[in-house]
Amino acid sequence: MKYLDNGKKATDLKIAYVGGGSRGWARGLMSDLAEEPAMSGTVYLYDIDFEAAKANETIGNAIYDREDVLGKWHYKAVPTLEEALDKADFVVISILPGTFDEMESDVHLPEKYGIYQSVGDSVGPGGIVRALRTIPMYKVIAEGIKKCCPEAWVINYTNPMTLCTAALYAYFPEIKAFGCCHEVFGTQKILGLAYQEKYGTFLERQDVNVNVVGVNHFTWITAAHYGKTDLMPIYREFVEKHYKDGYIVDSSTHWMNNTFVSAERVKFDLFRRYGVIAAAGDRHLAEFCPGYWYLKDPDTVKEWKFGLTTVDWRREDLAKRIDKTNKLLSGEEKFELRVTGEEGVKQIKGILGIEPFVTNVNMPNMGQISNLPLGVVVETNAFFSARGVQPVCAGPLPKGVDSLVNRVVNEQQLTLEAAMTGNYELAFKAFQNDANVCLSPADSRALFDEMLANTKKYLPFYDKWLANK
Repeated sequence: MKYLDNGKKATDLKIAYVGGGSRGWARGLMSDLAEEPAMSGTVYLYDIDFEAAKANETIGNAIYDREDVLGKWHYKAVPTLEEALDKADFVVISILPGTFDEMESDVHLPEKYGIYQSVGDSVGPGGIVRALRTIPMYKVIAEGIKKCCPEAWVINYTNPMTLCTAALYAYFPEIKAFGCCHEVFGTQKILGLAYQEKYGTFLERQDVNVNVVGVNHFTWITAAHYGKTDLMPIYREFVEKHYKDGYIVDSSTHWMNNTFVSAERVKFDLFRRYGVIAAAGDRHLAEFCPGYWYLKDPDTVKEWKFGLTTVDWRREDLAKRIDKTNKLLSGEEKFELRVTGEEGVKQIKGILGIEPFVTNVNMPNMGQISNLPLGVVVETNAFFSARGVQPVCAGPLPKGVDSLVNRVVNEQQLTLEAAMTGNYELAFKAFQNDANVCLSPADSRALFDEMLANTKKYLPFYDKWLANK
C-alpha cells in the first residue's frame, strides 16, 4: 500500500471482493470507486460463479480509461478464495447463501402454517434457517482471511448481517470486521423531510445527526439533531400528521407496485408505542415484532402499507440484471456512474486516514450499548479514522424496547451456537421463541424439520443431527 500527498491519497490498494459476481452490490462498489479520486488499485473478484466474476472483470476494466472516471481501478476475477484474499488491504463480502430454491423455502414454506414474512433474511423462520446455512460459509471465509490477510479490514454486506458478522469474530476473534447496512440512512432522510415540512429547508441526510442503538434491522434512534435543533419533537408532529395515511418518501413510487417501498406506518406506530424512532424499513421492522401486529396475514400487511417481497419477484429481478449484464458486455449499454449512497468507499477512506467520519455499523458490543451482553454484535455509530473503527458509546436501550431487542439477541446467540456445533436443537429453541412462530409444538417441529431438510446440503452436521434426533 502506498500513501501520497501527506496521506491524502492511497494507491496500489488491493480489495478482495467475495461474491464478486454480484450484479448489484459489486457494480455499486465499482461506481463509487470510480467517483472517488483519492484511491486506486485492484479489485480481486472471487465468486463460486466464476463466469459472473469474469463478466464483472470485463465491465469494471472497460470504464478505466473513461474521462469521467476519477478513481482508477483494475478488476481481476480469480478462481480461488485464497488468491483473492492474498495480502488484501480490504475485504468486501456480499454473497447469496444458497440459491433461490432455498430462499423460497425460507420465505414461503411458513405460509403453509399462516406465517408471513416480508423479507425472511434476518429473523423469523427464514432468517434462522438462512443463518444456519450461511454461518458455515463464513467459517471458510474467516479462516481464509486469517491465513491470507489477517490485518485486512473486512466489510460485510450479507444478511443476516448480525450473525454473519458474529461468525467472522467467532471463527477469527482477532479479525477487524464490521457489518454495513443502509436502513438507518432512510430514517435520517425522513427526519430531514420532517424538518423540511415544518421549516421549508431541505436537509441532506448527512446533516441529520442521530444516536443509533440496537441490532441490525431492529435499530432505534434515541436522539436526533440538526445542528443544535432537536429533531425528536419535530418528528413527533410529523408522525401524528401522517400516521393514518402514511408517508411515501419518493412520490414517484408507491408501496403497492414496488416491493421495497412502504408508507412508513410501521415505523410511525412503533414510535407511538415506545417514544423512540425505529430506524429500519417497515419490511424489516415488522418481522422483529409479534406476528399479529403487522404480519398476521396479507390483508393486515396491506393495512400497514408495505409489501411482502416474494422469491418470484427476486427471480424476475435477477433475470433483468443478467439481461443488463449482457447489454453491458456487448456494448449495447454504457456503464452508468452514480454515487450509490452506500458508505463502503467512505469507510475505506476513513480507515486510511484520508477523511475520518462517523456512521452506523455492526460490531461486537464492547460496552457501546450498556444493557446488552458484551461480545454480541450490535449496531451503533462508530468513528472511522487512521486508528481504525471505534464504536461510539450509545447508552442503554430504552425501557420497553430493551425487552424486544434482548429476545432477538438471545435467539441469535442460540442460532450461532447451533450452526457452529451442529446442535440444531438449539436452533429449534430459537425458532420456537421467535415472535412470528405462534404455532403448536407439533407444528413448530414439523415446519422446522421440513425447512432444515430443504437446506440440508448446506448444513455440515445435518446427517449426524438427523441420526441422533
